[in-house]
Amino acid sequence: MNFVEELRWRGMLHDIMPGTEELLNKGMVAGYIGFDPTADSLHVGSLAQIMTMIHFQRAGHKPFALVGGATGMVGDPSGKSAERNLLSEDVLQLNLAGIQKQLEKFLDFNSGANSAEMVNNYDWFKEFSFLNFIRDVGKHITVNYMMAKDSVKNRINGDTGMSFTEFTYQLVQGYDFYYLWKNKNCVLQMGGSDQWGNIVTGTELIRRKDAGEAYALTTQLIKKSDGTKFGKTEGGNIWLDPAKTSPYKFYQFWLNTSDADAKTYIRIFTLFDEETINALEGEQDAAPHLRTLQKALAKDITIRVHGEAEYEKAIKSSDFLFGNTGIEFLNELNNDEVIGIFEGVPNFTVAASEFEGGINATELLAGKTAVFASKGEAKKMIQGGGVAINKQKIGTAEDVYQADSLINGKFLVAQKGKKNYFLIIVE
Repeated sequence: MNFVEELRWRGMLHDIMPGTEELLNKGMVAGYIGFDPTADSLHVGSLAQIMTMIHFQRAGHKPFALVGGATGMVGDPSGKSAERNLLSEDVLQLNLAGIQKQLEKFLDFNSGANSAEMVNNYDWFKEFSFLNFIRDVGKHITVNYMMAKDSVKNRINGDTGMSFTEFTYQLVQGYDFYYLWKNKNCVLQMGGSDQWGNIVTGTELIRRKDAGEAYALTTQLIKKSDGTKFGKTEGGNIWLDPAKTSPYKFYQFWLNTSDADAKTYIRIFTLFDEETINALEGEQDAAPHLRTLQKALAKDITIRVHGEAEYEKAIKSSDFLFGNTGIEFLNELNNDEVIGIFEGVPNFTVAASEFEGGINATELLAGKTAVFASKGEAKKMIQGGGVAINKQKIGTAEDVYQADSLINGKFLVAQKGKKNYFLIIVE
């Protein structure tokens, strides 16, 4: 497998330093990508770089995943209009542990010579004094060189300016590359296209400090066809941690991809070969309403991030909300998973004491909750057969619900018509 060709046909390649492809074709190369530890989980925006590392390792090369324990304390100005809040060491350590656990799902850390390795730049910066840094690193890169970078020019010419801390970021990242080149024989740094300036600062430091050769490769930044930011929803980031983004919501994020974006994403975020993707696209073009690409994309990514069992739950959750799966399915889920399915659905809280003697349907839906605006409206729709609780149509407005009606002893699911759901939480 040719790594650069793989990125090319998938539409992932952006910039590549001359000589890089020839080097990669000669034999095993060690290369690295840095990951930002500002949270204890990566999100889908990180997946493009994770996929780059997967392809790199599958092509026979050795990937290093650098988690920025030191650089996380500084903050990368690339693409930012304001300075990042600095993190404490305790928070950083928590974040690093979470990220390492996630990366281990994707990369093979036990494959012999090209086993993946995790490194933390705090390990080589924690004892590096300021005086030693400006003597051993700072003298090799001129201010003119640093000022020429877009990430610096944009901030200095903007309204907020730029602190010295952020100004030095490219030197810190450049030294990461130098350290890995010197100590790990790592000759290639990869990253998103916004990282090109920082990466080549590293290659320049290696050249000026030790007359060494190093290389750079960047991938396309992921964009949505409608111009909105990839990886964001109204609820915020789509995380890889199931505690932050439920597997159901994760699955739905990919399933709801537009047709245009699905053709792009299936190349970037799956390991399907070109023949398989072309076949899926043919099926999609012949019957767009079946959403073949979206289903294949969502299945592949959900299984690789969360596993087969969580994918099956996500399918059943979709069938429950949009199909004919019975209420019994919810009893297979824990409380957080139930709430995750109904994220974004109106929910109401009712005291458990209300169910001790039983509560009738009208009072429940229009008194203790606001499923209906009035009891008259509730009675009318119940009489018309258009209201259900726990997937069972309510027979009369006086039907009574007690504690034994609750799912997991905690929930009721109300429906107005087929598609209007409401979650009633009893506590």
